Amino acid sequence: MAEKAGLAVEIVTGSEENVKITTMDDLMQAERTLGVNEYRTGQGVDVHRFCDGDELTLCGIKIPYAFALEGHSDADVALHALTDALLGAIGQKDIGSHFPPDESTWKGASSDIFLAKARDLVEGNGGSIVNVDVTIICEEPKIGPYRPAMREKVARILDVEETRVSIKATTTEKLGFTGRKEGIAAQAVATVKIS
Repeated sequence: MAEKAGLAVEIVTGSEENVKITTMDDLMQAERTLGVNEYRTGQGVDVHRFCDGDELTLCGIKIPYAFALEGHSDADVALHALTDALLGAIGQKDIGSHFPPDESTWKGASSDIFLAKARDLVEGNGGSIVNVDVTIICEEPKIGPYRPAMREKVARILDVEETRVSIKATTTEKLGFTGRKEGIAAQAVATVKIS
């Protein structure tokens, strides 16, 4: 057509990297070649009531307090929520499915174990943790003094830089069970990159 229109035609050497995307197979090959990543987000929520004791654990850090948190494991509400967020990002069942509360193996267990397992499952599914964000909801104890240690601990368990870990705290302005100081709640969001 070009020659009929009076245009000069020249043949040049092609390249296999210069692909035409026509079919779904072409698109999948292009994604593999370009290293296109998929990003997934999961969220987790957990709640534990107060019980007799003189310390509790949040984000793997022991905090002196007038009560402990009741639970089958160490009742680390923050790490439980974060574990569920990571499991959710990769389409896994929740923390209770991986660590059933009726199994004596997990009685008093450190929640570090649960979070490390979630990290391993993310990596086993070809993923890497982009960032995590935890919000602890309570009137007391005050979280601010422990936040740096919490960030460091979570980053170490997840094997990520501290800049990828956010730990926040808020109150419910004395409303609800946390406002009445009956327990602590936590929410977490995790973003995972699947290669």
